Amino acid sequence: MSIKVTVSPTKEQAVKAVAAEIAALIRARAAEGKEAILGLATGSTPVVLYKELIRLHKEEGLSFKNVTTFNLDEYYGLPGTHDQSYRYFMNTELFDHVDIDKNKTHVPNGMVPQEQVAEACAKYDADIKAAGGVDIQILGIGRTGHIGFNEPPCGPETRTHQVKLDELTIKDNARLFFHGKIEEVPTSAVTMGVGTILDAKKVILLAWGENKADIIKRSVKDAPSEMCPASWLQQHPDTEFVLDTAAASKL
Repeated sequence: MSIKVTVSPTKEQAVKAVAAEIAALIRARAAEGKEAILGLATGSTPVVLYKELIRLHKEEGLSFKNVTTFNLDEYYGLPGTHDQSYRYFMNTELFDHVDIDKNKTHVPNGMVPQEQVAEACAKYDADIKAAGGVDIQILGIGRTGHIGFNEPPCGPETRTHQVKLDELTIKDNARLFFHGKIEEVPTSAVTMGVGTILDAKKVILLAWGENKADIIKRSVKDAPSEMCPASWLQQHPDTEFVLDTAAASKL
């Protein structure tokens, strides 16, 4: 299966169609009296999408009352109140600005005692399944080819699990922490596995900028490999890469 690629001149234009697709799903499910199940990502990439979803809520009456969300990942060791936790990020970038029930927003728990992590991960996968599975999964991509926090090497059989973060990922994320120091960044995270991601009915990967062009090329063109976890998306029946011109420049 090949990955569908959509290229727009800017990220702002790119996310318009994605937000419209999400809005259509939410409204269609609401009309049936059902939940729309969204898989969400953090980091700088999806912020522009969340801004557009907030605009649709405020200006075009898009309600999130029938939406359940599952986030990809969370740093291990950070409470949800920490300003670099992904729970905090989701609240400030999206949930606080729309009419979603926060009890239906799920982010892996980064504060589970170490001996209970495996059990909590299995429960996260079970909760996704019980909700009916993810309808649309939003992804970013790291320069290592990671999706979620699935660093290479990583195969398509992985489920939600704890991972050690790659040095490049820690370095890339250090700028977001208060002092910008590498030692402030947690060294592990809890993340949906590649297999968990592949279970979503539709996957939309967003990428902006020239610094993502190399890894986008590898993910789309090279044979699926453990050394580029995003390349496993080639095996998914409905995956779309939504890119700006710079991120698509090497395709």
